[in-house]
Amino acid sequence: MRILFPSVAALALTMAVPAHAQDARPALADATAFTAMSRDASRYPLFAAELARMKKSVDAAMKAGIDVPVPKDPGGGYTHEQHKKNYQTIYGAGLLYRITGDKAYADHVRRMLLAYASLYPKLGPHPAKANEAPGRLFWQSLNDAVWLVYAVQGYDAIRDTLSAAERQTIDDNVFRRMAKFLSSDDAATFDRIHNHATWSCAGVGMTGYVLRDKALVDMALKGRDSSGKTGFLRQIDLLFSPDGYYTEGPYYQRYALQPFALFAQAIQANDPARGIFKYRDGVLVKAIRTTIQLTYGGYFFPLNDAMPDKSLKTDELYQAIAIGYAQTMDPGFLSVAAWQKRTVLTPEGLMVARDLAAGKAQPFPYSSALFRDGPDGEQGGIAAMRTSAGDDAAVLVAKNTAMGMGHGHFDKLAWIFYDNGNAVVTDYGAARFLNIESKDGGRYLKENESWAKQTVAHNTLVVNETSDFAGKWQVGQTLAPKQLYFSGDQPTKVSTAEMNGAWPGVTFRRTMVMLPVDGLKQPLVVDLLRVTGDKPATYDLPLHYSGQIIDIGFPVTSNTAERPVLGKANGYQHIWVDATGTPTAANATLTWLLGGRFYTYRMLPPEGARVILGESGANDPRFNLRREPLLIERVPGAKDATFVSILEPHGAYDASAETTTGSNSKVAGLMRTRSGDAEIVTISLTKGRTVTLTIADSVDPTASHRATVNGRTVDWKGHFARFDSEGAQ
Repeated sequence: MRILFPSVAALALTMAVPAHAQDARPALADATAFTAMSRDASRYPLFAAELARMKKSVDAAMKAGIDVPVPKDPGGGYTHEQHKKNYQTIYGAGLLYRITGDKAYADHVRRMLLAYASLYPKLGPHPAKANEAPGRLFWQSLNDAVWLVYAVQGYDAIRDTLSAAERQTIDDNVFRRMAKFLSSDDAATFDRIHNHATWSCAGVGMTGYVLRDKALVDMALKGRDSSGKTGFLRQIDLLFSPDGYYTEGPYYQRYALQPFALFAQAIQANDPARGIFKYRDGVLVKAIRTTIQLTYGGYFFPLNDAMPDKSLKTDELYQAIAIGYAQTMDPGFLSVAAWQKRTVLTPEGLMVARDLAAGKAQPFPYSSALFRDGPDGEQGGIAAMRTSAGDDAAVLVAKNTAMGMGHGHFDKLAWIFYDNGNAVVTDYGAARFLNIESKDGGRYLKENESWAKQTVAHNTLVVNETSDFAGKWQVGQTLAPKQLYFSGDQPTKVSTAEMNGAWPGVTFRRTMVMLPVDGLKQPLVVDLLRVTGDKPATYDLPLHYSGQIIDIGFPVTSNTAERPVLGKANGYQHIWVDATGTPTAANATLTWLLGGRFYTYRMLPPEGARVILGESGANDPRFNLRREPLLIERVPGAKDATFVSILEPHGAYDASAETTTGSNSKVAGLMRTRSGDAEIVTISLTKGRTVTLTIADSVDPTASHRATVNGRTVDWKGHFARFDSEGAQ
């Protein structure tokens, strides 16, 4: 059996150690690969820079000495951060030993792991445990699993330098105990279909390969009872869609990708006949590509629980890019590595650095695509509509996905928009200050539940000031939107999805269009949302945006003396009301400035609608929330309503040159009619031209439709068509 990582052997500390477990040969890479890394470490700039970076970090840690404190603090605290530094040092020093041959690195890992061997058997549940399963070294067991995944790789690299007694001590008192804790003692986590379980399975399984323990590997692959109902393979089955979309959203796709990729690499090395990278039609490699696709300018779409500042420059993606490239030789991965300016000190990382230096990189092909959700691809999806294949192209994102488990938000059929290097129509993401101790130990804040997850914190329909599924994610997990239509291969890009059951008796359908128009430098975003209910209700349609208001087209009453709060619960208690107004079809516009470009949001208000201009941050005594502007279009007392709006990017403002061009909208009007079985949206431009969109109820591509538009009969086939004022389709 070829191994891939160092040493953690059995489930129970009392079980016999297989004779072949004394095999201490390194398993991360074969001798030839280590020789190549040693020989070529300084030959390729990216790898040489990574080697220098790692050496600087590890040398500083070694100079500071061995520090293995008794666990006490939550995330961001001293003991938490020290144990995190320790696994990074174990990992890095192990790799440096194999690349440089300097035994000082191996000795440091040896001494540190012997210190852990003295400490770990004495530990019980972490004293700072909270609502998650407690770890031993960290406040939650997830972090213990991450420690194991990193440390076992570093240990593998130096294990053959130890005496038999030292190996036995570290094997038994660190890695075996940790494997037992993560699998048997924390069985509730290990048996989940969730990223926490993925990290645990990866750590335990990689440990099994290092210790040559087949039973441990089988348990990681197929679950503790070997039924296959849980374990790593079942997680691949249920957590990814056929397109490689991970159910918890882009942010957690990034996080979960590392244990999936690393354990898969270990499986491939030790059991190549399993063909793990071909499993489910190569879904793990698809997942790497999809992770990259779900970014703008390198930053992840902040959907569900997500930190908006998280980008492709993360350890998870350095590993995934190297592994993905080694599996595919796709030159698009090289361009991502070039943007990251990082790689990993592995044979795969050396390969990336070598081929990048040889000029083999090609631009990663960002695309307009539907990334389906659900194991069978039948639980909605994310529709990404881009103006071009560049990573800085404008992109409209329609989030029509399933719930996403406990990290999911109540945001069915929401959308966000990026343009000109900025998030223009925004998603709050998560209310959390990761690893900042003063902010609840870096955990998710209570405002994550009271604001960030609530429907009103997103760009989608709200019914009676309540969140969809009554704010219960377990209910939301049973119901998903239907992605009815997607077209991303033409200049005009379209997504239509429908949600039924988010509120009792309410169905709503939303069509989002990225609409290029001759004479306009940037495409329009067209939004048509139609809701039908079984009784009168108050319908709110929020728009969260980034920028400074420049002009309001309709009269408003501003709250200058005091700032009322919009509501009492479900996120409304966190909204300050700055102004209200009652627009008409002729003046329902809001223009703001962001990053030197103007944006005009034009509404076609339903009957009885009024507009609320507000800001997040009310009822926030600890200043946990960002202050961000929003607009709410409100329709009270209606069973049915249709919301139509356009977002128009236009013009430019140059602060250094003190020049302004194109600050006025080029859209003169917006009209919506119902004709037969279709919605008709007509956009009038300032120079007299019009663009008409026809959106049929049916999504049958062969169905023929006819409608009357301004006295003119138009015919089309399929769900969607566009006509301009000259009659071209």
